[in-house]
Amino acid sequence: METRVTLNLTYVVANIHLCYEMNGNKITMNPSAACVMFYCFLILLSVATVCGNLLVIISVFYFKHLHTPTNFLILSLAVADLLVGIIVFPLGMAFSFTLCMFQDDLICKIRDSLGTYFCTCSILHLCCISIDRYCAVCQPLKYKSKISHHVIVFMITVSWGASALIAIGSAPKSKQKCQENGFIEVLMKNILGTVLSFYLPLVIILCVYLKIFFVAQRQAQNIQTRMKCGATISKMERKATKTLAIVLGIFIFCWTPFFFCFTLLPFTNNSMTVLMLEASVCVGLTNSTLNPLIYAFFYSWFKSAFRIIMSGKILDSTYANTILN
Repeated sequence: METRVTLNLTYVVANIHLCYEMNGNKITMNPSAACVMFYCFLILLSVATVCGNLLVIISVFYFKHLHTPTNFLILSLAVADLLVGIIVFPLGMAFSFTLCMFQDDLICKIRDSLGTYFCTCSILHLCCISIDRYCAVCQPLKYKSKISHHVIVFMITVSWGASALIAIGSAPKSKQKCQENGFIEVLMKNILGTVLSFYLPLVIILCVYLKIFFVAQRQAQNIQTRMKCGATISKMERKATKTLAIVLGIFIFCWTPFFFCFTLLPFTNNSMTVLMLEASVCVGLTNSTLNPLIYAFFYSWFKSAFRIIMSGKILDSTYANTILN
């Protein structure tokens, strides 16, 4: 099995990969035009990720109007996504998945561990936000008592703490230890790790948002029956459907290819799986770029906050008490 993987990786680098080439038994950079364009695209994504999440962080910190439990959860999500832009993107560009398959050095292990940590943390925050939205929509009268600041702090602590445990449990081992404990390594990293990092949160998010949609639809129908405002309710239903479709669609689109390929990697002998996995890593990381759009730009008060920040008015401390519309 080890020989087959090496041969497949060699084929990928020598014949397919945009940024590497084989010189004997060594892998070297191949600065082709396509590779340069690809890296420029990743740099733009990294910058967009950092800037978008910084806007969210500054907004929640600066404006007192945004000091709510839900927004503190969004703030913590933005911190995790910011670290993806600052750390995971650059490390992923300098030490790609294909390169680290040939090497067994410390930097690659750090890259894998930090990537797992921050990306899992981001996904778990999305799961917590879905639970928060469920309580807000489905149990509005009990929302303030159920989702207090203490509950939000607990959610944030669990998200960061559980992500750290998952990252430690799935941390890459040395090749010698992998040979000695091959089945355990595959079970912990490729099966159990992916279930805890993605598949379980995905099921939770999917079930919660479907429940939110059905409850919102039922509430809208009840209002329609009482108030006879069919056009307004129809618009509300379309907006709810569109919002939930965007939230679920982007999350599934970004992360499913990576986790699907990662799960299959130990059980396949196809060289294309390695290349698909590397491409899917980039797609998955874009979720951290899009999260500020999904969870902040949908709210009008965040849009107002961004306009004030980008105009430089936050230098005047009186704007901290602004009531955002």
